[in-house]
Amino acid sequence: MNAHLKQQLGVFSAIMVVISAMIGSGVFKKIATMSDLLHHSGWVLLAWVVAGLITLMGSLSNAEVAGIIAKPGGQYVYFQEMYGKLFAFLFGWASFSVIQTATAAAVAYIFAESLNNVLNSYHLALPNLPDSMAQITLFHSKDFDLMPFANFGVKTLAIALVIILSFINYRGIQYAEKIGNILGGTVVVGVLFVIILSFINGGNTHVFNQTTPLVTFGDVEHKSFLSLFFLAMVAAFWAYEGWNNVGFLAGEIKNPKRSIPIALSFGTLTVIVLYLLVNVAFFKVGDIGFYQNIAAQSNTIAAVEAMNTIWVYGGLFISILILISTFNSTNNGLMSAPRIYYAMAMDGLFLKSAAHIHPKFKTPHKAIMMHMVWCVLLIITGSFDMLTEMLVFVAFIFYGCGAFGVIILRRKMPTTQRPFKVPLYPILPLVFTIFSLVLVVNSIYESPGKSCIGLGLVLVGLPIYRLLNQKNKTRA
Repeated sequence: MNAHLKQQLGVFSAIMVVISAMIGSGVFKKIATMSDLLHHSGWVLLAWVVAGLITLMGSLSNAEVAGIIAKPGGQYVYFQEMYGKLFAFLFGWASFSVIQTATAAAVAYIFAESLNNVLNSYHLALPNLPDSMAQITLFHSKDFDLMPFANFGVKTLAIALVIILSFINYRGIQYAEKIGNILGGTVVVGVLFVIILSFINGGNTHVFNQTTPLVTFGDVEHKSFLSLFFLAMVAAFWAYEGWNNVGFLAGEIKNPKRSIPIALSFGTLTVIVLYLLVNVAFFKVGDIGFYQNIAAQSNTIAAVEAMNTIWVYGGLFISILILISTFNSTNNGLMSAPRIYYAMAMDGLFLKSAAHIHPKFKTPHKAIMMHMVWCVLLIITGSFDMLTEMLVFVAFIFYGCGAFGVIILRRKMPTTQRPFKVPLYPILPLVFTIFSLVLVVNSIYESPGKSCIGLGLVLVGLPIYRLLNQKNKTRA
């Protein structure tokens, strides 16, 4: 308990945390879904840009707060100053139950699934259990089937990945840092290679004005164009998810009040530019109809199919790039999220042992193990699949509150020196807050069942908070 986290991550590593957290598999897949929704390449590209700019508004708002509150736990600590301990706890609880653990489990599963797809192309496969066991269903509902033995080989590999990376993080953040820097840099170079190759070999000249004969927007599931554009942006937000992870590591970043705002600003901008360029590149290779056809096929990755058309090894290259990016993104989540539980435990709002720092490795080793165990359980049950569908919805409740908190802290802490101030204050924080509110309300309207489950998981934290608070008062 007496050991302390060691500040050892520099600015470059902090930037790579932001980039590595965001670039997973989404950018290689979502163009198909978005094309099927919008039927126009220009609108698809605009959806990526608007989603990126909104993400940047949230990132810049977060950067201002990170510049004045540089403690482990990131938004958990920020929310204490903004709204008090209860709201901060609900964020931490949501991170543990849904946001951080389900994300790590999902990305680890995508890694294992992608490797299995590569093996399948060479007539190999990860081992599976007999159908009689794989079909065993312990729980069935409209949205979720609990089938622990289904996709056994993929699940086993995903679990192995989570366990191995957790123990690497257990032994020191410097190892996870090296993985992030090397693999993150490799992914960026790989994406740039895809962009250059597509621009050289892609045959399409009208990148921004590709259309397909369209059923009028009102006839597509009776949704307006605005609703469809909004759904396309939600798809893009999955690819932008994770930009706030760097704040959780404030206790291990050198000069965090300066480094974290730089990392948030530069890292988010870099990803926005890369995402826009790579999607332009994809439209150079295949037209809007090409991606709509892919959207109708299950287990087909848009980027793999696109690159196969211009290079004999293009699909394999993208598959390897997805493996590297999802491996790296899993490492990023397992590295950053346990710092939230560590900060909560320091306040008596999580299991007490989560506050322990390893005397030799200087890591919150028990918090890392707790995060690992919950991720493994989510993979076994397959529940991460359902949870990730409500991930953006739950996350934006807290993202919006975080942006509005910038205004609260300007009034609450007017004399505090701010190394970084969000540009165009208060417009950017307010626009991001309003958008977050619209997204949350729209999610409730479009998917009331899943939204209620997401809210329910967050609100389960209320009795837990009350119990922990009473224990703290008893000890005092």
